[in-house]
Amino acid sequence: QVQLVESGGGLVQPGGSLRLSCAASGNIDSISTMGWYRQAPGKPRELVAHIRRDRTTYYTDSGKGRFTISRDYAENTVTLQMNNLKPEDTAVYYCNVLQWGGVYEYWGQGTQVTVSS
Repeated sequence: QVQLVESGGGLVQPGGSLRLSCAASGNIDSISTMGWYRQAPGKPRELVAHIRRDRTTYYTDSGKGRFTISRDYAENTVTLQMNNLKPEDTAVYYCNVLQWGGVYEYWGQGTQVTVSS
């Protein structure tokens, strides 16, 4: 089992920045991909970005150019730096981890991000 603890959500004005962090603990061997999803009210959960074991990153259009994902392999943490936030970025953000190439998948508890003036 892998436990994920997220931090860093909150309320920010449009154009502001937030930094989300997720720390993995437990049986953390062979974690392959770490990433972030989000779910806005009434909408399905969607991928924001992920970073693979080989450090390659992938961004969906929702965060491309504004968000940066990074990973600390020694500390087993993944961070999402979000800049120039927009009201449509308001959602619950979830950390996601794939282990053993996707055989196991784990989710964090979610952290609320609200972008509003």
